[in-house]
Order: sequence, then structure tokens, then C-alpha cells
Amino acid sequence: MTSDTRTPSGQRDREPAIRVQGLEKSYKDLHVLRGVDLEVASGSVFALLGCNGAGKTTIVRILSTLLRPDAGTVTVHGFDLTTDALRVRESISLTGQFAAVDQILTGRENLILVARLRHLNNPGKIADDLLARFSLTEAGGRKAATYSGGMRRRLDIAMSLIGNPPIIFLDEPTTGLDPQARIEVWQTIKQLAKGGTTVLLTTQYLDEAEQLADRIAILHKGTIIQNGTLTELKQLLPAAKVEYVEKQPSLEEVFLTLVGDTGETDSADDSRTDGTVPAGKEPR
Repeated sequence: MTSDTRTPSGQRDREPAIRVQGLEKSYKDLHVLRGVDLEVASGSVFALLGCNGAGKTTIVRILSTLLRPDAGTVTVHGFDLTTDALRVRESISLTGQFAAVDQILTGRENLILVARLRHLNNPGKIADDLLARFSLTEAGGRKAATYSGGMRRRLDIAMSLIGNPPIIFLDEPTTGLDPQARIEVWQTIKQLAKGGTTVLLTTQYLDEAEQLADRIAILHKGTIIQNGTLTELKQLLPAAKVEYVEKQPSLEEVFLTLVGDTGETDSADDSRTDGTVPAGKEPR
């Protein structure tokens, strides 16, 4: 029998949820990560911001034990990535760039399937609770193929939360979503953080990091070139001049006003079973 290498929960609560020091990764002559250092506080939203190819997804794959680093030390929820990978996997959940839902199954069946794979008791109740939490109860009996992009992404995140992992990785979760669906996902992420879940979010959308993150790290050419709160990052530039400017509505405000963003969830009849949509009722 192997010894239990877990860190006491009280000590884990005092430690950063994620600590990365000197992380390196290369593919032959291509140096993707060149000594990355970062810390993510428990219960916070940490945004990893960078252009395509900066190394964001590589970091997520390493933190989720899907990829071995070449050098550096990583602890996740108090567990060492290289010596206690199993404990790391038990502490995390990963949502990739594209929703990993089975479109043949209903939303509820997707959730029940994951709960059963995790050998949890009462998977039906777990599914119903998550459908309610993510405003998907009315759509729970419909095939996921009929869901809008925002609904599919919300279901994907709900599936990631089965088993109550304390840390969740979201790798560019709003890629390809329309403005209204992006706002739905943002609201979901804010709710996760409010409930105490630690969220590491990768994105290339500046407004997304502004809306969600407690701290933002800018990854460029494989290294963190700046790390801080939004206020701290703004202070890196000269102070803004105070000028009178007539405020005009943003394109986002115009869009949401025109489509009638009432905060209501998608109704059960918004999509047909074959995935088509009645005239005048485009999915969110």
C-alpha cells in the first residue's frame, strides 16, 4: 500500500491553488514555454491572456497532466504535478476550446453519463441540480444537437463540474460564440468564482479578461511579460487625460437592445428536433 501524500486541507487552503515555477516546454527546436512563473489564488478567476501561439493551451495541457513539461515545478491544489498526478486529476476539471458534449444524447443524459463514469451516487439528481443551476431545466430533455452555441457551452461547463472539482481550467471558452452566448458564459464563470471554484481562464479577448479576471497574466513568446490586477496593468501606461467626450452607445448595447435581451432562458420550442430553427427564432 502506498502512503497518502496528500497535503492537509487546511494547509492547501492557505496555499495558492496553482503554483508554477520555471515551466519550460519545447518541440525539437520550437521553444513554446521559456520559464513561466505564475500563482493562482484559491477561489479566484485568473486570466492567461495571449495571442495565438503564445503557449496558453500548452500551459493548460501541462497543468491538467495531459502533457509533460521539460523543466520546472508545478503544484495544483497542493499536489506536485510530477509525483502526484493522480491527486491533481482528482482536483481539477478541464473544458477545452470546443464543447465536448454528445449531441445524440439529451442534455440530462450527458450529465448522467458523466456522473456514472465518476461512480457517483444518484446521477439523476446530480443532473437535475446542474440543469437548474445553469438554467437548462426546460431544455434538459432535448438532444444537445438542438442547443444553441451558448447552451452547449453551458452544458459543457456543467459536465465539468460533476464531482465538485475545486479547480477548473477553461481554455478559450467563448471561441466562436455570438455576443449574447458569450455573455451567458461570462455569467456562468462569475457564478463559479462566487461559489468558491478556482478558475484559470485562457483567452485572446481583452474584454473577456477585463470582465472576469481578478488577476491577468500576459503570455508572450513563451514567457509571462506582465502579471497583475486590471488596475495594476493600467497603471503601466501614462495617466489618461481628462476630457469631455459625449458617450455613445456601444455596439454591444445596440445588439442586445435590438435582440431583446430580457435575461430569459431559451424556451423549449426554440429549436426543432432536427436542429433547424423556426423562422424568426434564431438560437442564441
